[in-house]
Amino acid sequence: MSCLVKIRQIKHTLSANELKIADFVLKSPALIRELSSQNLAGAVGISQSSVVKFTQKLGYRGYPDFKFALSESLSSQPDYTTLQSKLALSDNLQQISDKLLSGTIAILNATATLNSSARLEQAVGMLHDARRIHICALGTAALVAKDFACKLQHLGCYAVAENDSYLQLAAVATLGKGDLVVVLSQSGTSRELVEISQMARANQANVISLTRYGQSPLGDHANLQLYMATDDDATRLSSILTRNAQEYVTDLLYVGLTQASKTAREMIKRSNQASAEFCKSR
Repeated sequence: MSCLVKIRQIKHTLSANELKIADFVLKSPALIRELSSQNLAGAVGISQSSVVKFTQKLGYRGYPDFKFALSESLSSQPDYTTLQSKLALSDNLQQISDKLLSGTIAILNATATLNSSARLEQAVGMLHDARRIHICALGTAALVAKDFACKLQHLGCYAVAENDSYLQLAAVATLGKGDLVVVLSQSGTSRELVEISQMARANQANVISLTRYGQSPLGDHANLQLYMATDDDATRLSSILTRNAQEYVTDLLYVGLTQASKTAREMIKRSNQASAEFCKSR
């Protein structure tokens, strides 16, 4: 996972001192390669131990390990951490188009770095083995959940996506061992979805969560956590970019399941044939 993407995605969880380091690193990542932990501490006005703790919070053993990961991020891929998606009232349609396109590309590239192949393959395996699949989400994410459920149905899966939290809770109450709940939530803090996940786990059903990167109440109750990139700075584009990131992950799982299952591919063929025959008969 890109070091820069990781920093941007956990900014909302950082303390004041940690945020100073994060902002400095994101603004001048190349400069970090030339600075010692003591130099960095002096540049942002905090203690050297705070710098070391910051790197450990990101999952690195210490500052040298962090510098190596940052250098690798800068040399191996473009910087997708700055989305450049802020809209201005003076923007014309061409400028809006350019910002929307660049923001979408950036959010998808960032999301791609947050989930390892092993994690995605595990999710595909859980979908493949599930008896019943319930996909839960609220607000605009419910539209993504419905789309995902429809795609899974074409593969012959028992997949349901209700857009009402009470119906979701009632349905999950009937689940048990061998069933799967997939929960979509940008923040990972929605009370209704956390309760749904708790109930699913209590009934021995598996849970996959798809949230922003980092620790969350929803993720704490999931058997497997998947992540999407977010851009809190892109105020008016934020809901669009969030939906794009969610659709990217769910589409990836759909295609992965199709690739992994001969039965699923046969079901798609049958579904397409039925649709074609229906259209001919009209």
